[in-house]
Amino acid sequence: MLPKSTALLLIDVQLAFDDPYWGPRNNPQAEANQEALARAFRAQGMPVVHVRHDSRDPNSPLFPGEPGNGFKPGTAPLPGEVEFRKSAHCAFVGTGLEAHLRERGIDRLVIAGFTTNHCVSTTARLSCDLGFKTVVVRDACAAFDLEDMDGNTIPAQALHDAGLTELHGEFAVVLPTEAILQLL
Repeated sequence: MLPKSTALLLIDVQLAFDDPYWGPRNNPQAEANQEALARAFRAQGMPVVHVRHDSRDPNSPLFPGEPGNGFKPGTAPLPGEVEFRKSAHCAFVGTGLEAHLRERGIDRLVIAGFTTNHCVSTTARLSCDLGFKTVVVRDACAAFDLEDMDGNTIPAQALHDAGLTELHGEFAVVLPTEAILQLL
């Protein structure tokens, strides 16, 4: 059973990640799993915290004012749920997230969102360093193909798996959605 001092942290679950701008991605069921987690946390009266990425790059689909900057409908904040806006990769940098969590006695985070090897990983690492018990939901995150320094494509699934492997056991516990749902 997850204690009531646990919050679901949804990172950058925004429309921009449907844009072909990013290239191929893995885990097409990430959004369905994010929605299932949000429904379950809400049903238990547990906090759901949202983070929106406001890109500083006017050409990015995540730039404020662009349609992609909006939240995906299935996980958009409900009345009473807090939203933090960030321009950095980490949800704790330049936001009031840490203070918000501490003021409410939240000491555990269940993290889902975009992208596994960028904002999710960066936030999970600092979450651990700040003393929060951290869980990353492996099938409620996704990554996109990347080009390496030599012009070779690294597949999204390889980046996703490597990112989660780096986190598991050192910075976070990595679990599937079903395990989290069973703990609620």
